[in-house]
Amino acid sequence: MKCPYCGFGQDRVVDSRESKEADSIRRRRECESCNRRFTTYERIDEIPYMVVKKDGRRERFDRQKILNGLLRACEKRPVPSSKLEAIVDATETYLIEAPERERTTSELGELIMHHLKGIDTVAYIRFASVYRDFKDVREFKEELEGLLGSHGSVKGKK
Repeated sequence: MKCPYCGFGQDRVVDSRESKEADSIRRRRECESCNRRFTTYERIDEIPYMVVKKDGRRERFDRQKILNGLLRACEKRPVPSSKLEAIVDATETYLIEAPERERTTSELGELIMHHLKGIDTVAYIRFASVYRDFKDVREFKEELEGLLGSHGSVKGKK
């Protein structure tokens, strides 16, 4: 730490304590050159994980937003909440592993759909219809045919 009085780069910590709000540490330091004391504060530097939307906007990653979408897709379906939580955890882990601290919504959406497809195909179709923004019944039918072609039968059907 550089002394604010003389600019010397060596000091010693005389006292350390948490701030009143417990969000930083207050350190009392003494310059080893001019022996004057000064105070520094240390706090965690939080750089948020970002999601790049389809229109190019960036917004903070929000676990709850993903969980809410999954809950809507799985409404009245026999999908345990622990599996939904695991999908959200996997999505967050995928985002955290990005070297530039951001991922596109298309990457995250595809990952979520991949997980849902193995759990409940009805929930998968519901999520895909919102995520892919189907414009008409033809697009919906194409997705169903692709699903039927890959599985042979629909999982989650009563």
